[in-house]
Amino acid sequence: MMQQNSPTRRKVASMSKKSRPEKSRVKGLVDTGRTLAPVLARTAMTTLEDLASRVVPGNGSTATAADVTVPAPEGISGYARQVEAARAISAPPTAILDVVLDTTRTHEWLTFHLSWRGERAEQLTTGGEFVQQMTLMDIPVQVRWIVEKADETGFELRGAGPMGITVGLWCTVVPTADGSAVRLDGALDGPPVRGPVGISAVRSVEAALTESLDALTGLVDGGGGPGRYADESVRHERTGEMLDPSTPVLIGVGQIVRRDPDPDTATEPAVMSVEALQAAAADTGAQGPLLSRADLVYAVPSASWTYPDQAGFVAEAVGAEFAETVQTSPYGGDGAQLAVNDAAQRIADRAAHLALVSGAEAGATVAALQSRGREPRWTTQDPDRGPDRVIGVDRPANNEAETSVGLGAPIYVYSLIESALQADSGETAEAHQQHIGDLWSRHSGIAAQNPFAWDPTARTAEDIAYASATNRTVSAPYTKLLCANLQVDLAAGVIVASVAAAQALGVPQDKWVFLHAGASGTDEWFVSERADLTRSPAIAAAGAAAFEHAGITADDLGPVDLYSCFPSAVQLGARALGLPWQDPSRPLSVTGGLTSAGGPGNNYGLHAVSTLVPLLREDPDQVGLSTSLGWYATKHSLGIYSGTPPSRPFAHLKPAIERPAPRPARTELDGPAVIEAVTVPHGRDGGAEGVVVSAITPDGARVLLRRESADDIAALTSGTPLRRTLRLDGHRVVVEGERQELPDPPTAPVLTRRDGSVWVITLNRPHAKNAIDHATAVQLERAVDDAEDDSGVRAIVLTGSGDTFCAGMDLAGAHRGQVPVTDRRGPLGLTAEPPTTPTVAAVEGPALAGGFELAMCADLIIAAENASFSLPEVKRGLLAAAGGLWRSATRLPRPVALELALLGDALPATRLAELGMVNTVVPEGRALETAMETARRIAANAPLSVRVGKQIVDEAPTWSPEEAFGRQSEMASPVVLSDDAREGVAAFAEKREPRWTGR
Repeated sequence: MMQQNSPTRRKVASMSKKSRPEKSRVKGLVDTGRTLAPVLARTAMTTLEDLASRVVPGNGSTATAADVTVPAPEGISGYARQVEAARAISAPPTAILDVVLDTTRTHEWLTFHLSWRGERAEQLTTGGEFVQQMTLMDIPVQVRWIVEKADETGFELRGAGPMGITVGLWCTVVPTADGSAVRLDGALDGPPVRGPVGISAVRSVEAALTESLDALTGLVDGGGGPGRYADESVRHERTGEMLDPSTPVLIGVGQIVRRDPDPDTATEPAVMSVEALQAAAADTGAQGPLLSRADLVYAVPSASWTYPDQAGFVAEAVGAEFAETVQTSPYGGDGAQLAVNDAAQRIADRAAHLALVSGAEAGATVAALQSRGREPRWTTQDPDRGPDRVIGVDRPANNEAETSVGLGAPIYVYSLIESALQADSGETAEAHQQHIGDLWSRHSGIAAQNPFAWDPTARTAEDIAYASATNRTVSAPYTKLLCANLQVDLAAGVIVASVAAAQALGVPQDKWVFLHAGASGTDEWFVSERADLTRSPAIAAAGAAAFEHAGITADDLGPVDLYSCFPSAVQLGARALGLPWQDPSRPLSVTGGLTSAGGPGNNYGLHAVSTLVPLLREDPDQVGLSTSLGWYATKHSLGIYSGTPPSRPFAHLKPAIERPAPRPARTELDGPAVIEAVTVPHGRDGGAEGVVVSAITPDGARVLLRRESADDIAALTSGTPLRRTLRLDGHRVVVEGERQELPDPPTAPVLTRRDGSVWVITLNRPHAKNAIDHATAVQLERAVDDAEDDSGVRAIVLTGSGDTFCAGMDLAGAHRGQVPVTDRRGPLGLTAEPPTTPTVAAVEGPALAGGFELAMCADLIIAAENASFSLPEVKRGLLAAAGGLWRSATRLPRPVALELALLGDALPATRLAELGMVNTVVPEGRALETAMETARRIAANAPLSVRVGKQIVDEAPTWSPEEAFGRQSEMASPVVLSDDAREGVAAFAEKREPRWTGR
């Protein structure tokens, strides 16, 4: 590890090729952490220490030590801080020197190299000078070097960096019996190094030296590994634009379809994924190995055969054994687009250069085998094995109300949504059935032109929409040909690269398709609790965010693929995005959809992207859109693509969603309700198995009923039952009255709204003095989670409606067993894990018990003159155990904290302001206004400085005097060297407002 006085000689570790992949997986995990270094320098430092301990001899390395020593370079002891790394390499010294002295290959092995500035010779020669852009703690810095020595033993460089930093870099190569021993030394000095920047900077150099030796070993001894690419702007030939080298671009797509697989010789899904990626590699037009150079490998899990580590299987099969592996959640059609978005963001963040995304299904083969009483004999992995990372949301799909009435599969839920859409449209059932048949007929016509479609048969609307001997009703209004077809053998692969890698790999630019924006979000998780079955706030928010980032509107879109498992999914997406779904001139699929093109488990979205890319290559001025969704239009992801470079850097957006209030879900009807939707599940013999009805009660709750008598089925399906009154007459269903509007959902217990970069959360139970019951805690947690996921939210304001901020826990609800504790943020939905986003509490009136505890979760408190704060739990035989006693004890003098704890009496805002707990006291009625002004001022500051400053203040009380300055320095140094720091100084000098990037 880091040493102030390096030993004169260093024993060198040898690393076998067999051990290298295992260490590279560690490196992949480390890289994930290191991308957060500008914000979480302390965490990153710990991760880098762990990395070094695994690969540097003498620190727990599993590598064997070779009996070779390499002398320390002369002059290194004159620097304040020195680090080193060494390695035995099987190649001869000449092969190593050919690489390390060649400046045209520096980017291939020296991991902190970004680019050259100005002229430089192609070979290092003694006396030469050049300027290099490099990374220090993942922050670009410029160093002016002088080559002190370059000969048959290596090189010595001495340079000057920013802020008076001086730098030294040495490469020493000595021959060994088995090849060579290579030692890299780095040294730093100057006031910042001796002060706050030093520890973090030298650790980042140490990790970079070790990684550089990994890369150098792979280059010269044939060990392979991810490619490294020059961090220099790339000229886009068609437009003349200079592209940032980290701009993500799709360079290859591949699809596999096997319509008549032989069950005895059929290929398993993971192998089909590899074949799809091989097709994608061929599609790039690049020469030489490509897949093995990937540093990220994603897999969309197969539903037809389970692999604990499908991504690892694919990585090994294509030779990308050094790559980080990632899988999406086990279930969800949003996974494919989510993986593409995640890969593009990692590339845009300079954490990767080349990503492989794939998925496959062999459902047709599995069905054929099972029909013969057999099971597949495919790869079985160790159940304890897993990918490096899993992305996406994984929760149970249904609540108890839904499962109790048989809404446990997509076909039943989407058909119920379809009925709600028909009711909302005001159309007759016959007219709506014709419209969805026409939509699916147009999709089938698209599939007929798609060479990779599972069923390329064009059909009429009548053939699709109405039951026949070959097209049975599955769950009215859906026939078999209106449902996704899961029994398919399909695979798709996509290759995403930085433009630097695409250019270096020789991929022709007419193959490039750019990702302009990606966005993800979730709707109310359980369908039965959604405010409106005909709306998707998540798709609307994701679409609006992506459109705004890309600088387009829906009218600017060319080819579009809306996820099309069922017609209702297309209508939800079209409505949310502002696209017409009944217009034949506006196709909403490029594949033909999941009925005709095929619905391969989780992976349809990758087929949509793979089909979209060639269309955008043909017409690069067009902008394309692809959407994906999981479960019951529950979780969503979308992407915007074009053959023309984006106007803004790619961003994977996770917008905060202004959600309507959820509806309580019930399964008992007591009194009248308005029929919202009806579906009739059918058996394979064509007979109705029952009827499922969703009805809304006058108080806004949703009641789900399943009825199986012939009379009840007739009553709920005859005539026009939708939007009419439903009631029970004994055990008999009665439908009566005229069409009417659905009752509104109950008033939301938590309200949210966006005000620029400020997210406002309002506790909204004034009738109960904003006391927190379980439903309110859940909504509060979600409101905070939404804000934390949205990078555009820079501050949160928490307030209450009415004349009370919050009266704490709803004791009546708790008495009924509805304890306000959530799985993640704990008591009251917040107190166990307060927001990391700066939060301002606006307190009007009393903040009692848990209300005071909520206020203390904020970073700043703005209180009205009528505000008061108390912990009265002692008067009820309870304790303020949601953080009240602990937080008050750390923020107030002991006698005052004891006054709150022992007496339970309220203290006025003015007294707590005198003691420093309340920041500002304002006239009654002005707390929210002042809190908003404060939040906007926070949001206007440099986000990196705000975030790390808050982190230091939060953690500082736990530091010992001996470690305090060092810990502060470690966390602060990335901020000192950040882009925002330079921008802030420049803006001050130029007398303008700064433009923050958060980097």
